[in-house]
Amino acid sequence: MRHWLTPAHDERFEAAASAMCALYLEAPALAARGERVISTDELTGVQALERLHPALPVAPGRVERREFEYVRHGTRAFILDRDVVTGQVFAPTCGPRRTKADFVAHVGRTIATDPGAVRWHFAVDNLDIHRCESLVRLVAELSRDESDLGVMGKSGVLKSRASRSAYLSDASHKVVFHYTPVHASWLNQIEIWLSILVRKVLRRGSFTSVEDLKEKVLAFIEYYNRTMARPFRWAYKPLKE
Repeated sequence: MRHWLTPAHDERFEAAASAMCALYLEAPALAARGERVISTDELTGVQALERLHPALPVAPGRVERREFEYVRHGTRAFILDRDVVTGQVFAPTCGPRRTKADFVAHVGRTIATDPGAVRWHFAVDNLDIHRCESLVRLVAELSRDESDLGVMGKSGVLKSRASRSAYLSDASHKVVFHYTPVHASWLNQIEIWLSILVRKVLRRGSFTSVEDLKEKVLAFIEYYNRTMARPFRWAYKPLKE
């Protein structure tokens, strides 16, 4: 049995999808002007599972056979960036959880990797931590916006989810967030890369600890950047409005 989701009709879908695709198409030109286009997402609850015995390798007429029993050493959450223009995955964050503070700290570290960048564009999904109060304050600080942001949940920019999203999407800021439509995180390019990570490392891996899990993921990122990184050929084209 397979599952799928039939989302409710969203009148804003085509406009939001078109805007995201336009960002990807414009990314090389933006990069030429010193602007970075980054696809960002989280992979949470990644289990560090250690098989009790080695798997039996594939052989003619036999698939790989895996030991059923395992030891569970805990989980880790990864926050990952992918440069849309170069295909490089960089500034990975690994920790026990993914909170608002974790995400905001990750964005700060990402921006610190290239102090000379004129502007940063982050493609993200609609998770609430991607539009939280502390993220608004970080963007205001980096954009040198000293205006009154208001009070969380009561007034000003911080009043509502919609007002925070509008502020974070303001193209005049130093850091601009671009949101996928609701139930359409597949429009975020890093989702493709996360599927590569799952297939190449996580699905068949055996990890002796959460640190071993982290080290193997980071080693794969280094290997990927060195041997496979390239821009994705983006083929999806939304309907015209």
